[in-house]
Amino acid sequence: MTVFSELRMRPATAGRAGWDASTTARLVIAGTVIFTLLVGANLATPLYPLLQARLGLSSFGITVAFASYVLALVSTLMLAGHWSDHIGRRAALILAVVVGLAGGWIFAHADDLAALSAGRALQGVGVALATGASAAALRELLPTRPEWASRFTLLASAGGVAAGPAIGGLLSTLPGHTTAPYYVHSALLAALLVPLYLLQARPAIMPGDGASPFKALAPRRPSVSTEARGAFWLAAAVGFLSFSVFGFCLSLAPGYFAQIVDAESRPVIGALAGLTLGASALSQLLRARGRYVVPAGLAVLGVSVLLLAASAAWDSPLLLVAASICAGLGQGVAFCVVFNDVAAKVESAHHAQVISTVYVITYLGSAVPVLGLGWATAVFGLAASVTGFVVLCGAASFAIAALALRTAVRGARR
Repeated sequence: MTVFSELRMRPATAGRAGWDASTTARLVIAGTVIFTLLVGANLATPLYPLLQARLGLSSFGITVAFASYVLALVSTLMLAGHWSDHIGRRAALILAVVVGLAGGWIFAHADDLAALSAGRALQGVGVALATGASAAALRELLPTRPEWASRFTLLASAGGVAAGPAIGGLLSTLPGHTTAPYYVHSALLAALLVPLYLLQARPAIMPGDGASPFKALAPRRPSVSTEARGAFWLAAAVGFLSFSVFGFCLSLAPGYFAQIVDAESRPVIGALAGLTLGASALSQLLRARGRYVVPAGLAVLGVSVLLLAASAAWDSPLLLVAASICAGLGQGVAFCVVFNDVAAKVESAHHAQVISTVYVITYLGSAVPVLGLGWATAVFGLAASVTGFVVLCGAASFAIAALALRTAVRGARR
């Protein structure tokens, strides 16, 4: 099938052999697409101080630009999270890459907050289109190993978000500090279109009706089976909390961390901003098991975010690094377990839609609290606002940990 016939949900009129890639190659392609798109979406983290100075933006303006990405991502997940079930995984990934290219180009050449937000929004749309498609593709490619499919999904996602700030900081040392990172990234995204186009597409699992195929693309209300409902809400709660911390790391944290380490190097600031997410990504390689892994991981996250504020009060870069790493490990282990649980309990036919819904709630954690933090920074200052923010995140971590512990104890008694 051609890409256009997939997008039209019509059978191809002429045969096309294509590249009959192995399962391993398809796994690599699916993971690389979401990884690369998320790298591009987070290249801007160490660039925000430069953009803030060049465009004359306030701290709230930076959070608005950041939230534009998240809100567009969330909206697209709600409206189009199920599209890959109908148009096919390959077509959805190609569409995601093209939209991501457009978003990066607009962001790189933005000369005001509106253009900056528009570019970020398109990047969010691209990531959203790829999120459900790549997660579902990985599960279909590993039908007998759903746990590893979930691990690969989280590794690619968290890895891309973590690598983005570090890569952005390094590439910003090139001439054209705020544009060079996007030129390099655009070249990589364009190169990904080649194997995607040549790939022999597999049929959509839920093709549209022949008479009116596009009705299948209409927004739908997500439904979760009774058996998966408890796991779904726990995963959503842990995800929302996790991305509240991640959202802080990727928006206002660069300026906050720079004060603690007394550094202006963008590569250093980018590496610090991505440290928590990098630790989260690496935690997917661990095989943590047991009833009490989730409450233990959340407790570590709660303590660690409180220590982030303490590192500023004590002016301790070492504590900042240690707390960032421990926060990522605690979050990664806890979220991996709850994400695997809901993924294993959801029917294959609804996998992309339900996982997209989990990510809707999860990504809202990157937008709503961070917008509040941006407003508070303008009123109370950065240090006081960050202290209040991490105290709230710590309290939420301990509260969810207590609920997860109660569930685990009940399960042990049965």
